[in-house]
Amino acid sequence: MKTPLLTIVLFAILLCSCETKPTKPVVSEVENIETTTPIEVTYHASHEPKKATAPFSDAVQVGDLFFLSGQIGMDQTTRTLVEGGIEAETKQTLENIKAVLAHHGMDMSDVVKSLVVLDNIEDFAAFNAIYTTYLPQKPARTTFAAEALAAGAKIEIEVIAVKR
Repeated sequence: MKTPLLTIVLFAILLCSCETKPTKPVVSEVENIETTTPIEVTYHASHEPKKATAPFSDAVQVGDLFFLSGQIGMDQTTRTLVEGGIEAETKQTLENIKAVLAHHGMDMSDVVKSLVVLDNIEDFAAFNAIYTTYLPQKPARTTFAAEALAAGAKIEIEVIAVKR
């Protein structure tokens, strides 16, 4: 009879020792932001006049984060894809991203995350060689291939940047 009583007592001691106690919240560089304060969302119009009627924003700002829509290797003055294959399109795509960031007072060093979509995964090495020259800080990245990108593009890249 002592075994069940001993088991109950040990269980009660264990349960009491596991009681959750409030802990101090983890503080980061984003200190003093109250969770009840609404975060402002701004849908920025494109800096490219020919994109004024596009059904999306080039950038959406949430606090200090900027979510850029995907860019392709399109020459914005002619609204046509640049010629020269994956290398030329990758450079133009990254230049287009640079232009959007510059319009909002940022540069490529502010990019913290990218999503890369290739038309052909065989283009990975060629794209990556150029990409690393534009983003040497190594932002987090996802890369995959998909069939048929917009306007027949070989690559599309979207990024998230932090305005500091």
